[in-house]
Amino acid sequence: MPYKIRDHDLILNHGRQYKIMRVKDLPDEEKPREKMIKEGAGSLSSAELLSVVLGVGTKKEEVFSMSSRLLREYGEKGIVYQKDPLIIEKDLNIPIAKACQIVACFELGRRFYQKKPGGSIAIRTAAQAFNYLKDMNNLNKEQFRGLYLNTHYQLIHDEVISLGTLDASLVQPREVFRPALEYSAAAIIIAHNHPSGILRASQADVEITNKLLEAGNILGIEVLDHLIIGKGKFSSII
Repeated sequence: MPYKIRDHDLILNHGRQYKIMRVKDLPDEEKPREKMIKEGAGSLSSAELLSVVLGVGTKKEEVFSMSSRLLREYGEKGIVYQKDPLIIEKDLNIPIAKACQIVACFELGRRFYQKKPGGSIAIRTAAQAFNYLKDMNNLNKEQFRGLYLNTHYQLIHDEVISLGTLDASLVQPREVFRPALEYSAAAIIIAHNHPSGILRASQADVEITNKLLEAGNILGIEVLDHLIIGKGKFSSII
């Protein structure tokens, strides 16, 4: 009996099957580059835009499947702020050239086009902070993030500070407070997610919080809260 290669380009959602389309399977007008030319960059999804940047995939993975996986595994904000191509190469098992393309793409965005929060978002409670950070709910990778506020509790900057398992010896106050000094923030809210959904603070979480509270007292920048987020819920360490 001849071999038959199984089609793995299926995903399940509530018992229904959906086929993951490859770029080559799409009609010409739906291919990302052709779609961009015809309808403009605003018509493309994030995965389509990233596939345009990457150009081609690898022998093992087609480009649109790769770009969709990268965004799914890292989260859109996470991949934007990961600046080390060696980490992306290792975490996502992609060629270093592809990892460098991704880092270069988002670095250009930061330098030329990234908009800062306009001060219209006010965060005065843990619930409001959690509502703003709801994109962290279902990330597969742990993310450590800072929200930087002015004296009116308005958001002036949002930054992903680190990715991966938190380690009290690796999270340095200078990395957390550098944006606060750069944007003249009066206070910060820090948050990280637990992909497991378990919201109990670890010893490392507590150590990081205490370290940042001490640094904030010295600098005169108040650490308002440290949230742990997971699976639609949150808890506060402070």
